[in-house]
Amino acid sequence: MHTLHIADYIVFFLYFIVVTAYGVYVYRKKRSVNTSSKEFFLAEGSLTWWAIGASLIASNISAEHFIGMSGSGFALGLAISTYEWMAAATLIVVAVFIIPLYLKNRIYTMPQFLAKRYNDKVSTIMAVFWLLVYVFVNLTSIIYLGALAISSISEISFFWCVAGVSVFAIIVTVGGMKVIGYTDVIQVLVLIIGGLVTTYLALSLLSEHYGYGNDILKGLSVLRKEAPTHFHMIFQKGDPYYKELPGLSVLIGGMLVNNLAYWGCNQYIVQRALGADLNTARKGILFAAFLKLLVPVIAVLPGITMYVLHQKGLFLQEMSEGGVIKPDHAYPTLMNLLPAGLKGIAFAALTAAIVASLAGKANSIATIFSLDIYRKFIHKDVSEKKLVRVGRWAVLVSMIAAALVAPALRSLDQAYQFIQEYVGFVSPGVLAIFLLGFFWKRTTAQAAMAGALLTIPVSTVLKFLPVWTNGGFPDYPFLDRMTITFVTVAVVMILISWLFPQKENEKAIIEVDPKWFRVNTGFVVGSVIILGILAALYTVFW
Repeated sequence: MHTLHIADYIVFFLYFIVVTAYGVYVYRKKRSVNTSSKEFFLAEGSLTWWAIGASLIASNISAEHFIGMSGSGFALGLAISTYEWMAAATLIVVAVFIIPLYLKNRIYTMPQFLAKRYNDKVSTIMAVFWLLVYVFVNLTSIIYLGALAISSISEISFFWCVAGVSVFAIIVTVGGMKVIGYTDVIQVLVLIIGGLVTTYLALSLLSEHYGYGNDILKGLSVLRKEAPTHFHMIFQKGDPYYKELPGLSVLIGGMLVNNLAYWGCNQYIVQRALGADLNTARKGILFAAFLKLLVPVIAVLPGITMYVLHQKGLFLQEMSEGGVIKPDHAYPTLMNLLPAGLKGIAFAALTAAIVASLAGKANSIATIFSLDIYRKFIHKDVSEKKLVRVGRWAVLVSMIAAALVAPALRSLDQAYQFIQEYVGFVSPGVLAIFLLGFFWKRTTAQAAMAGALLTIPVSTVLKFLPVWTNGGFPDYPFLDRMTITFVTVAVVMILISWLFPQKENEKAIIEVDPKWFRVNTGFVVGSVIILGILAALYTVFW
């Protein structure tokens, strides 16, 4: 069962060779004689809109989507798709209102924005914090979940999987953002094709089990009939999973805070668009929004299908561990059922998702360390050539550190929800600092510092006070906690800015021009189509 056949290895190595060869081709064709730091970290002016959009999605989708989101589909149903579908709407907001502010002010890193808008102290604290989170939370969890998934569908040991995906990601990353951006186009094609193959298998299995042959449309109708509770997007109070996805908070509350912080204030994501002109960046982000609509088809539907088959008595052993049902086993179980050759495609898709995310994250780590730590505090007059070399060393060191820590993450159940909740301890404060910095000139550096220091304590109190008081304090769902934390931090920042206004010589130099928010007709049409699809989906599956 957990075996790759010769055909699978052939498919996988073809994928590996194509990605590596294309990366070398892009690196040699598009590099300048002396690679500059902006070229290495941002691929300045080199990425097309389709490369930007593909890179956004390839960097975003990883093992936590294929494994974790399918697991949540098994447990929660279609409602977990709100992370993807609301992200599509959020990307439109980011393209219109946030990306212009970065590009027009020539912002290349998130700490650079904080230094320019507030001061170096706020910038440095957040830069160090982001580096720690990126290495020991993001990189580590991607390597862990990726290695776990790959080892579960093959005879390759977990530790060799950790080493393999780390080395592959390093190979892609050291070529710089241009190589990452263009190879991500291949990675996205592979992961979408591989994901669709697995979804097709899942629906075919379901259709066959109910006597309809390989009719996947019949499989879809069976799915809705046999698991009606798994096709509601909005949970009401009293639903067993209301705490994970609480009512309208998935539309206008914590989910919006979560998405805006992730897509608009996150070096790992925003970096893809920072080297382009505004029109190209917006086209790329809109393309990414369209691709986001597809993700639940390849990540959530397989989990719901496994739920129905499991309820009918199938795959009981595969879905259990120590007598306990493990939702995150849903996707690996399906992949193990694929025939030779097709399993290789799914294997390549999973690897593509993991490697693309690792490469994107490692490049962002290198960017922040090189531009906001090394050049600012260690070697102010560093040459462009040495700065690029420092960035490559940062990639290597961070990947090794994450690979060494990854095996320690052995107790995750629904990995996707776990990651979302604990990232949510930080997101509200980051979003408050950025939004007030963008759109309210009176926001002071002292207020930003207070926001940075306040977000984790407020989130911690909201999560653990109900336990400490034996239920005497409300046990809020984590998305509601994010809303409360965001409002609390924003209010405190506004009060501090009012009570202790900035001096004239401390005024920020971030420019905001309403003309920057104008978009062309093509962007408007694309946005209306996306929002129309979302309205239809939420109407049908409310």
